[in-house]
Amino acid sequence: MDITTKLKLIKQVGEEILTEEELKILLETKEHPIAYDGFEPSGNIHIAQGIMRAVNVNKMIKAGIKFKMYAADWHGWANNKLGGDLKKIQTCGDYLIEVWKTCGMDVNKVEFIRASEVVNSMEYWKKVMLVARNTTVKRITRCGQIMGRNDSEIQQASQILYPCMQCADIFELKADITQLGMDQRKVNVLAREIGPKLGWWKPVVVSHHMLMGLGKPVSNNAHIERAIDLKMSKSKPDTAIFMTDSEEEIKRKVNKAYCPEKIIDENPLMEYAKYIIFEKFDSMKIERPEKFGGNLELNNYDELVKVFKTGNLHPMDLKPAVAHYINKLVEPVRKHFEKDKKAKELLEKVKSFKITR
Repeated sequence: MDITTKLKLIKQVGEEILTEEELKILLETKEHPIAYDGFEPSGNIHIAQGIMRAVNVNKMIKAGIKFKMYAADWHGWANNKLGGDLKKIQTCGDYLIEVWKTCGMDVNKVEFIRASEVVNSMEYWKKVMLVARNTTVKRITRCGQIMGRNDSEIQQASQILYPCMQCADIFELKADITQLGMDQRKVNVLAREIGPKLGWWKPVVVSHHMLMGLGKPVSNNAHIERAIDLKMSKSKPDTAIFMTDSEEEIKRKVNKAYCPEKIIDENPLMEYAKYIIFEKFDSMKIERPEKFGGNLELNNYDELVKVFKTGNLHPMDLKPAVAHYINKLVEPVRKHFEKDKKAKELLEKVKSFKITR
């Protein structure tokens, strides 16, 4: 695959790339650059972390990238997830990896790593210390955004340690590319500044879009902070679609979802069509009575935008179609956790845990 084609694929993943020129040079000089993404294992996993993550990882792999998926259990511990119970967090890490292996990710070409394995290295903690010594408490506190926290919510000393660890992760994992969500931007920029100063490298940042939750946008913030406020979150379970939700639950959630007529921007169902459905299916069929125009078959997202924007497709006709296609993608994962004994026991444990923000 030539460089232009590789760049095109990665640009489909990256809502923002720092920088495109650096990425081009990286692809020209290294046959299989390393990229990583990390997640706090902190409860049930939703479609943004499952299906959409698989779509993006597969595109990166197709572009020749070696991908590392990082279950950041110690980070969840530092951030007081699941009440700060490390054992529960590690159980969620096992669950996280089990979902990734069954949701369409090209797992034969992905390396799965747990933070609990990395922290055994003295070299890793040396990197953490070097990061901490080369920044300020004020800068690290501003990076609290990566934990879903604002500055005033950083209450524990462990939460100050977290961004230092995440920055060090990049260099410990030998990642040429940080391929995380837009909400992780601040620590990735810190890594780009610190890396060269410490004799390491300046990682390329490929930040993917953060999928909206199902609720009506209520944030007063702008740009990245607004996107963070609106993203799908397991702490708001009624506005998130989980990878093991039943068909009935998916229909219920989608049916009550925010979906204003003729509006494309900040419309969660249009987002799911763009970032998930049309990435996994060649077309989208809308079933409706003849008196409302009859069935529609849309071959791409642009066609959907056109009919929805003009009012030729009503939200009440779009909703059943979105629920149908999302359910088709979730179904193999749901069945795996129903039929596989070990997976079922793992899910039952995770569901018994009290989610803490």
